[in-house]
Amino acid sequence: MIAVVDYDTGNLRSVANALRRIGAEFTVTSDAAVLRQADRVLLPGVGEASSAMAKLRERGLDALIPTLTQPVLGICIGMQLMCLSSEEGDARCMGIFPTQVLRLPATAADGARLKVPHVGWDTISELRTPLFDGMAKNTYVYYVHSFAAEPCAATVATTRYGVPFSAALGRGNFFGTQFHPEKSGRAGALILQNFLNL
Repeated sequence: MIAVVDYDTGNLRSVANALRRIGAEFTVTSDAAVLRQADRVLLPGVGEASSAMAKLRERGLDALIPTLTQPVLGICIGMQLMCLSSEEGDARCMGIFPTQVLRLPATAADGARLKVPHVGWDTISELRTPLFDGMAKNTYVYYVHSFAAEPCAATVATTRYGVPFSAALGRGNFFGTQFHPEKSGRAGALILQNFLNL
């Protein structure tokens, strides 16, 4: 069984629709016992980091999620909440990935202005882990974000937007994508299917 964590933060419907498209059966829940027993857990998220962490804490999920032993995939804010901290709202996060989440720069190295939030299709490179099996390098995925995790030992894919950032993270049974696989067409469907096959 696949469990999608419900903590009142946005994109549950689009994640549910993406799972249906690949024929996956799932439940949306915040029940700790159900999450512990699930074969796979997805932690989606849209919104602001400190508010999202507060929602996890209200349900005791901030303590539960780091103890899970099955594959866990955080998406967008879900991945950011698995890092050490976020500049967004000065949030202390779950500390699964050894990196911090910083605001994207508004200026490139050459002085060009960058739009923040970073919205739209961009490429991912330096792909590692089975999450990206069958994907070509520089595949396009869909982003909507103003903050991103710094590259670190757990970085398994990168994107450059002014600076390089962690497009995806992986450590043990925990994975995260800054981009939205549920909105990334065929590439995103492949990533979700690869996650379910881990």
